[in-house]
Amino acid sequence: MGYVDELMEVVKAKNPSEIEFHQAVEEVAESVALVYDRHPEYRNAKVFERIIEPERVLMFRVPWMDDQGEIHVNRGFRIEMNSAIGPYKGGLRFHPSVNLGILKFLAFEQVFKNSLTSLPMGGGKGGSDFDPKGKSDNEVMRFCQSFMNELFRHIGPNTDVPAGDIGVGGREIGFLFGQYKKLRNEFTGVLTGKGLNWGGSLIRPEATGYGAVYLAAEMLTTRNETLEGKICLVSGSGNVAQYTVEKILELGGKPVTLSDSSGYVYDEEGIDRDKLKFVMDLKNVRRGRIKEYVDQYKNAVYTPVDASLDYSPLWNNKAQCAFPSATQNEINEKDAKNLLNNGVYVVSEGANMPTTIEGVKQFLEAGILYGPGKAANAGGVAVSGLEMSQNSMRLPWTREEVDERLHIIMKNIHKTCVEVAERFGTPGNYVNGANIGGFLKVADSMLDQGLV
Repeated sequence: MGYVDELMEVVKAKNPSEIEFHQAVEEVAESVALVYDRHPEYRNAKVFERIIEPERVLMFRVPWMDDQGEIHVNRGFRIEMNSAIGPYKGGLRFHPSVNLGILKFLAFEQVFKNSLTSLPMGGGKGGSDFDPKGKSDNEVMRFCQSFMNELFRHIGPNTDVPAGDIGVGGREIGFLFGQYKKLRNEFTGVLTGKGLNWGGSLIRPEATGYGAVYLAAEMLTTRNETLEGKICLVSGSGNVAQYTVEKILELGGKPVTLSDSSGYVYDEEGIDRDKLKFVMDLKNVRRGRIKEYVDQYKNAVYTPVDASLDYSPLWNNKAQCAFPSATQNEINEKDAKNLLNNGVYVVSEGANMPTTIEGVKQFLEAGILYGPGKAANAGGVAVSGLEMSQNSMRLPWTREEVDERLHIIMKNIHKTCVEVAERFGTPGNYVNGANIGGFLKVADSMLDQGLV
């Protein structure tokens, strides 16, 4: 039995039924095995085994009252995974699917993603099984205040700096920050994704989507190509998807799809700036469903989700680039084959781990330009890190300044992935490049700091 198999046996026994966490660990373990072959000192110090185990797991009840006076009880979490290179940093997710396994996988991924940005940030993740969808602003506020009543004891600008994730946007961050400020009696950069009037950073909402497109553009430069004229499939219709479309348009590409949990739209003419404006109003203001797009634009086609299918029809359209920007495991083995058969040779992941292990193998075997989430979607946390810097200095930067810094960070991530993949004998393999590049910085820091 090899190193990876032995390790996974232990991980699965210690963390039963945490399927997403197993998947995330296995994917990185395959890459780390290459490091262990050359550097037994990491293996002897059991560095990877220590990274797998969270430094701290917090779980707490969140009671709140709805507008009808009925009491609800949700579960809150914060996974403080690794602080070797800086304070814990990672989003809060409010969604019914939230459980310990999903948050551990996200926190684990975050450790390497944050390391790749080269900013001093450790990895963490948190959230609740609360669903903000369909709730009034007052209900969301009461929930956020109750959530922060417990979380405030465990976070701080030099300890743990949460941000937003699925279900946690500007509204939720505002309510969370207000309660933290009241409880601690201090105004400090404890959350990122804040409003511009009270410590937020320009480009933060756009950052994840912009970053995924910047990485795709960098990958294309290795083949002397650009995004100009490329047809792009984008999944999701939230923050990441919206700004992915915006940056694709800016760089001359043609986005043709968007989706939500009910289905997807395909617009052969392309989703231009006016159509994107409609989607942003639909999703951010009216909080409607993506199928309303075809009421406005008659030439587009809407396909509802069909649970009986073992593939997603969205990934079965002709294109050159794909930007999965919705959620984990949205591309399975069959979807990956469909993408390849339809001419896609660039995949840049805006979501966290949107491709299954079998799907990733398809991409790697085909030798396409495949940017895994921990590299491709690091733009969001990179600008969160820049927001922390601005808060520490009490200085706001201009839009151009932040965008330029984000672009440089994404270029450097690309450079790291390419150089590390080559150094460890797998040129062009961005998965190994990202995993090993992220791992080495954290591992070296842990060795420097002793057995703690």
